[in-house]
Amino acid sequence: MPVSIFDLFTIGIGPSSSHTVGPMRAARRFVANLDSAQLALLRRIRVELFGSLAATGPGHGTPKAVVLGLVGEEPETVDPDVADQIAEEVRRRRMLPVLRTWRIEFDEQRDLVLRPRDRLPAHPNGMRFTAYGDEDRLLVAAVYYSIGGGFVVEGGGARIDDTQGSLPYPFRSARELLDICDRQCCDIASVVLANELVRHSREEVEAYIRRIAAAMNECIDRGCATEGELPGILHVRRRAADLCRRLQEAPPAPGSFHDMEWVMAWALAVNEENAAGRRVVTAPTNGAAGVVPAVLRYYTTFVPGADDDGVRRFLLTATAIGSLCKENASISGAEVGCQGEIGSACAMAAGGLAAALGATPAQVENAAEIGLEHNLGLTCDPVAGLVQIPCIERNGLAAVKAIAAARLALRGDGRHRVSLDQAIATMRDIGRDMKTKYKETSRGGLAATVSVDLTEC
Repeated sequence: MPVSIFDLFTIGIGPSSSHTVGPMRAARRFVANLDSAQLALLRRIRVELFGSLAATGPGHGTPKAVVLGLVGEEPETVDPDVADQIAEEVRRRRMLPVLRTWRIEFDEQRDLVLRPRDRLPAHPNGMRFTAYGDEDRLLVAAVYYSIGGGFVVEGGGARIDDTQGSLPYPFRSARELLDICDRQCCDIASVVLANELVRHSREEVEAYIRRIAAAMNECIDRGCATEGELPGILHVRRRAADLCRRLQEAPPAPGSFHDMEWVMAWALAVNEENAAGRRVVTAPTNGAAGVVPAVLRYYTTFVPGADDDGVRRFLLTATAIGSLCKENASISGAEVGCQGEIGSACAMAAGGLAAALGATPAQVENAAEIGLEHNLGLTCDPVAGLVQIPCIERNGLAAVKAIAAARLALRGDGRHRVSLDQAIATMRDIGRDMKTKYKETSRGGLAATVSVDLTEC
């Protein structure tokens, strides 16, 4: 069943949708599901993080996210300015205000256990929450999986429940989507909108699109105005603000790369904000959050005649492509590597831009395929477990690649040899074959090569 725009694009805090946003949602869901009798008996909560969540958890802010969720915070509304203070207060006092109402003892060293070498069966990003009463008597336990993009599922499965109601135009492949467009003589954005109207009013959908676009632009603007170092032992210097200032001061020279330098600056700005734990939009993940906003800003800034209808087509079309990537492969770096994050984001941005520029559905599908195909095999290898190197620069390069893919597709008639469905299937298969150390564990790739220098930081 196609994923809704309300689920694919969500507002949260950095640095990771699967390691920060997802665990925060899971933790809050666990305590929110406790009934009044269980809360009255509650004395202790134990949290176990498995696999990738444990391997890169501290660098990705997972322990803090879990604590915030247990306190009752939600990714969409938590204040990034006070999030660290809340978590630090819990650590210092060793006291957890569950849902801000029921205080229990909480020793993070004892009650938040990292198990990087162990894995729960359904997904690398597994969590187990256990509530105890007096004398460690078991009250309730639950297992959750953070499957990428902030999506969380409970129990033995690692896929979203398909029972979302009857949609007028269900599709499970790009081929089915193109066939619908042919039969209905419409574009991809119209198909997505018709499906959204089953669950939301047109006013709600339009308002959400405006909200997401505004949040993306606000994130770019904050990142372009903020200097200094990013948190963590790598001491990475923010570059977006300086790059934007230099671009403003120097008019574009003939033959320059001026427009694309702006695109890279905007993508860097978003992912510097993400790395700093600030508010971003999952697109489709936090680690790849800069690609779609940067390409969308390119459209509104540099394309003559750009308008709100183009923005609407862009984001609705990107939703369809992101849904196909998620449902037929994965958008989780811990499951298929960074090809699932940056590759999916590049495909979404390429297809979205092509649609905004007036492409046919076939050309949109071609643009998305080009964007994904040339990110196949990309590993997720964050140095020191931080969403900084190589993550930030990858967003800038992928944004430029998405624009090139859209422009290339628009020069053709939509006919091409490799389909988007084939590219997505290939991403899925490569992810299955990829060694675990290259999938968000910080034990392979650049993370292993650069780690020898971390003692100098």
